Amino acid sequence: MTSYGDVRPSGCTPFEEELMNAMDRFASSTEAPDFDGPQILRRTRRRRSIGIAAVTAALVAAGGGTALAAVSSGGSSPTAAVTRTVTNSDATTMLYNDHGVKIPVDFSGRDLTLAKQELLKTQTKLGTVTKGSVKNCKPGSVIGVDPHTPKVVNSGDTVNLTICAG
Repeated sequence: MTSYGDVRPSGCTPFEEELMNAMDRFASSTEAPDFDGPQILRRTRRRRSIGIAAVTAALVAAGGGTALAAVSSGGSSPTAAVTRTVTNSDATTMLYNDHGVKIPVDFSGRDLTLAKQELLKTQTKLGTVTKGSVKNCKPGSVIGVDPHTPKVVNSGDTVNLTICAG
């Protein structure tokens, strides 16, 4: 019997040789795992579609159907989702055409200074400013925009404002 310190002609000690043989036997005896790629892909797609259906159902149940319709309309612009339903009075809301996307701009309750700043942002011109009276309005606040929703305003157009006389 030889000790583990003896060197074999292969250049390995008996321990190293035994270790190599054990590792070879283990590598040869285990089976490779079997992955079903198409099944994994089907499961992933099914989970994704169920998730989308759940989110859609939650939006519709919560009253987000309008937002869902705006997103699923398939507009070419990535900002198409910005379009929203106007909830305030159409008389104080202006629809601004920004490269094919209609963006509602609500002036209700704003004073003349803030309204002028908003017109500068949309690159529209301020036309005439008239005074009017509406029940329970804050003096100096915008109570009317011309043209207003559903008409669309483009850059360079003139917008007339009506403010509360008090």
